[in-house]
Amino acid sequence: MNEIKLKEYARGSGCGCKIDANKLREILINCKSNTTDSLLLGFETSDDAAVFKLNNDLLLITTTDFFSPIVDDAFTFGKIAAINALSDIYAMGATPIFALAILGFPVDKLPLSVANSIMLGAKNSCDSVHIQIAGGHTIDSAEPFFGLVVNGTCLNENLKRNNTATPGDILYLTKKIGTGIINAAHNAKQCAENDYQQAVESMLRINTLGQLLSKHKEVTAMTDVTGFGVLGHVLEMANQSSIELYYDKIKWLPNAKEYAAKMFVPSATYRNWNSVSEYVNNLNAEQLLMLCDPQTSGGLLIAVAPSYKNTFEQLLIDNNLAEHTTPIGKIIPEVEKKIIVL
Repeated sequence: MNEIKLKEYARGSGCGCKIDANKLREILINCKSNTTDSLLLGFETSDDAAVFKLNNDLLLITTTDFFSPIVDDAFTFGKIAAINALSDIYAMGATPIFALAILGFPVDKLPLSVANSIMLGAKNSCDSVHIQIAGGHTIDSAEPFFGLVVNGTCLNENLKRNNTATPGDILYLTKKIGTGIINAAHNAKQCAENDYQQAVESMLRINTLGQLLSKHKEVTAMTDVTGFGVLGHVLEMANQSSIELYYDKIKWLPNAKEYAAKMFVPSATYRNWNSVSEYVNNLNAEQLLMLCDPQTSGGLLIAVAPSYKNTFEQLLIDNNLAEHTTPIGKIIPEVEKKIIVL
């Protein structure tokens, strides 16, 4: 049998297949989730997961995330999709406890062994953080897609949210940016293999740091950077403030800027820009393409109190994230634009 290339069976790719933020807001209009004494957090603030109070101390954190193949290999696709879903739990400062699988699969186009490999990849990722895939749901679909519903728990006092930073807080990002661009170049058969492998390795790194940070009160807000790109997720963090973003301090995957200059750019990039453009100061072409690049299984965007800067940077070093100890931005009092790229 010829090698099966999963990306050839889907229009979208990874988190870049998300419906853009403007359309999502239109879909959800008049669909308020009506938070209560028990349902503490729904979808109004675009946080990474829903939060349900089990008792005065313990919270249930639940998320779902799925997408079409971002790589050709089925096992690796399953691993990345599971890691991407787990990241939502870690971004809330929670600990995952079990998962359910979501699988769409074209049974008339691909052998069932491919679906088995996807599931085994997901199981491998879940095994690495000591949780089980306890069930799920499958459909016969025109295109393959896969993801997880993940449940986690968190003490009430340790919950992290995406919009609770205050002026003066410092921003850090724990992964390099550029997975969408690298993937677009790879689809066009114009990407160096080493560049592509580094992007895959980045997507395979699990954001377990978020669980560790749950107990650090000086970590004031947290989210992960995925399909809406850096600007989309920074905008979610701005809330009643504005954010200065230091473009030259952001880390990029090798040669991502060069591929973008050759216009190997996902279509989702432009959808992302349309969703944030009114909130951002004037950008040059490179900044637009890089900061709106849809990420798959991206890093954690973390706001930290300035008094905690040195301690936090040492914590990054201790967790093999030394190259991400340079702040990429700062929360400032609200001005005309929510995001000022410097």
